[in-house]
Amino acid sequence: MMNENINGKIAEIVAWDDKYNTGIELIDNQHKQLIELTNELYTACRATESVLNAVFKEAMSRMVGYVRYHFEAEIKLQMAIKYPDYQNHKKKHDILIKDILDSVKSHNEGKKFVPNNFVRLLRDWILSHIAVEDKNYALYAREQIKKGALTEEALKDIEKSVS
Repeated sequence: MMNENINGKIAEIVAWDDKYNTGIELIDNQHKQLIELTNELYTACRATESVLNAVFKEAMSRMVGYVRYHFEAEIKLQMAIKYPDYQNHKKKHDILIKDILDSVKSHNEGKKFVPNNFVRLLRDWILSHIAVEDKNYALYAREQIKKGALTEEALKDIEKSVS
């Protein structure tokens, strides 16, 4: 699972696997991007101290922005399908965002921060969230698609509204 060769390449702490597919292209593409950003953070963690500070900070900023973008898309989708566990799912997103922002703040304030541990925590959260929480609402969404309650046009509108 881990690619230790970083000679000009992004080292991987996690690789996409089709078992993470939700069956909703919009969400799957965003999940793949989250994994790519996690790998970029991991690569930054393995660099020299001077590179770590510059690259990690920039990669972390992009991760924060993308997590917010992705969570907005998921929440809009869940609202569109009237997902019954919407509040619980949103609460889990809010907790992760708070944890990420707290970590960024600690890093910026020079407090003890272990980027490698943070990236591993992020990886574990993303994969477990996709495998359990996102699969649950994706199943519900696919049922709504079958019933005609959610259309491809509606999914495209959600994607446009968060772009």
